[in-house]
Amino acid sequence: MQSPQLEDQADVGREADLEPGSKVLIGVLVVAAFVMILNETIMSVALPPLMVDLDITASTAQWLTTGFMLTMAVVIPITGYLFERFTLRQVFIASMGVFSLGTLLAASAPGFELLLAGRVTQAAGTAIMLPLLMTTVLRVVPAHKRGGMMGIISIVISVAPAIGPTISGIILDALDWRWMFWIVLPIALIAFAIGVVLVKNVTETKKVPLDVVSVILSVFAFGGIVYGLSSIGHSAEESSIPVWVPLVVGVAALAVFVMRQLSRQKDGRALLDMRPFGYPVFSIGLSMVVVSMMALFGALILLPLYLQNVRGLDTLETGLLLLPGGLAMGLLSPFVGRIYDRIGARPLVIPGAAVVSASLWLMTLLDAESSTPMIVCVHVMLMLGLASVMTPLMTSSLGAVPAELYSHGSAIFNTVQQLAGAAGTALFITVMTVTATSAASDGASELAANQDGIHMAFLCGGVVSLLAVVAAFFIRKPDAALTEA
Repeated sequence: MQSPQLEDQADVGREADLEPGSKVLIGVLVVAAFVMILNETIMSVALPPLMVDLDITASTAQWLTTGFMLTMAVVIPITGYLFERFTLRQVFIASMGVFSLGTLLAASAPGFELLLAGRVTQAAGTAIMLPLLMTTVLRVVPAHKRGGMMGIISIVISVAPAIGPTISGIILDALDWRWMFWIVLPIALIAFAIGVVLVKNVTETKKVPLDVVSVILSVFAFGGIVYGLSSIGHSAEESSIPVWVPLVVGVAALAVFVMRQLSRQKDGRALLDMRPFGYPVFSIGLSMVVVSMMALFGALILLPLYLQNVRGLDTLETGLLLLPGGLAMGLLSPFVGRIYDRIGARPLVIPGAAVVSASLWLMTLLDAESSTPMIVCVHVMLMLGLASVMTPLMTSSLGAVPAELYSHGSAIFNTVQQLAGAAGTALFITVMTVTATSAASDGASELAANQDGIHMAFLCGGVVSLLAVVAAFFIRKPDAALTEA
């Protein structure tokens, strides 16, 4: 009889090479997810022409971005249930179909109402696709090769939002805003058609009851928090609802939601199982992802404002200046994944967190006289640091969770990413606005006030980034966590 050790070695040998069918499956999911996530930030530089064309105010136009993030935050927590109840093929078809429908609605929208409906519909499909991609990789890719695959997923999570403003600026320089959706639609339909033919089922389903009460609580919890944070970051002064109201409702609903999940997960009836938090590698990695996503989305919102309001650049020039950073991150992420497979997370995460922190501190030096090469270099530095952090964190954190909790782990991971993105945007914009307003009231010029506000926001980001540097030293191997569980 063969020993357990030899059997384990044989299993590793059999799993050494990823099956061709699995490669095709992951490839289809990656392309679909990239196209979807790209839409999260593609509207960032399109709001001014939209306001003119549709005759709407800034606070109204901002709902095209806020509504997208809000829908993502509400739908993602439900994905853990969806992946257990329905097959991979069913979920993919539903996700891609809903996204394509939303893109068509947005492209053909005659006014703001239908455009917002299209954005919300797009977000509903997007919210399902990214956790689906992560869960699929965890199930079909051997543990010793997940780093490389997660590196590719990092392109979807980080690079797609980073280059969204660039693509938007290029399109708007030559075409009407509706072309941002008309160009995406055929790509989405092609991915949908390929997926219908090639996507096969790699998971088993089981009949689990849908906890309607938990769904309602999650809507108020995650929706309230994201809406409140977004209101702080965007036009809160024009809102008829005080900012603290949705935040208080969201936090209270979240507390009740968590308690309900803890009580129901004992017999497998939780909508979003909380047990992944019991694994230290998952929890510590998730905390670092929060800081990283805050830095990413904060920089994504602040740098365009700096380039346009302080440096006086137009949308196309702004988009092109931010392109090298997005490309650098996309090129590095797969290599970081392969390196992770060989040496683990800590040798990558510690220097990566230090580079992210250093780049944010360097951004505090930016002013109206800063050279273009310096701006590009600092932005590229930030993106390279994030690339060195995100892939190892995703791989080690989710790899520390048992297989039966993969779907819930990925749902938690992506939900927290949305909350962190909203929090980062709110933090950076609030600090910038308060500082700029104070400087203006003291008699500073508009340029000087904007410069002071952006400086203080990046200073705040630099301080927050130090938390990630400290947390990086506590990252451990997933296997160790599983052994201790």
